[in-house]
Amino acid sequence: MDTAVLVIDMQNGFVHPEGSVPKADRALPDMDKVIAENAAMIAAAREAGLPIIYTRHVWRAGMLDAPPEVAAMFRPEDKPLLRGTWDADVCDELAPEPGDVIIDKNRFDAFLYTDLEVILRAMGARRLLVSGVVTSICVESTVRSAQQRDFAVTVAADCTSAPEDQHQPALDVMAYIFATVAPWRDGLAALTAA
Repeated sequence: MDTAVLVIDMQNGFVHPEGSVPKADRALPDMDKVIAENAAMIAAAREAGLPIIYTRHVWRAGMLDAPPEVAAMFRPEDKPLLRGTWDADVCDELAPEPGDVIIDKNRFDAFLYTDLEVILRAMGARRLLVSGVVTSICVESTVRSAQQRDFAVTVAADCTSAPEDQHQPALDVMAYIFATVAPWRDGLAALTAA
């Protein structure tokens, strides 16, 4: 199988009501539904024998490696997405299992400054089924980067979330040239049938 599942930043800090992003008044819509759809997608992908790769957007203490404009969005005492904290962990409902790959990143694009491409090439992956948050930021940045590296990308639209004014436009832009955009069941069925 030449397909891998890439779950982007489904961390407590983004998806849990007590996470640092919701506490900074940037809660994402429909997170309970998005988490449930991701859980179903991951279970089906495991059943199909696909490798699961998670990304975590994490920073060092003091947000040393965070871009200044991003760091300015948070109060330092909230310690957002710091390595080794609950905020930085993948949410319990989607917890990685032994054998899954976890990629830590400090930029929106999961390929930038990480070994994601090396891992995908070693797996023989040429196609990606992508889910996660935020649709218009980390998901779109990673999808564009994957397409530029000649990966065929399918975005699981029902497994993503962003502010309402950004979500659908981001999906539309990705669908224009960078990816196939579909509900996860359709995307997974097409990828496993090929």
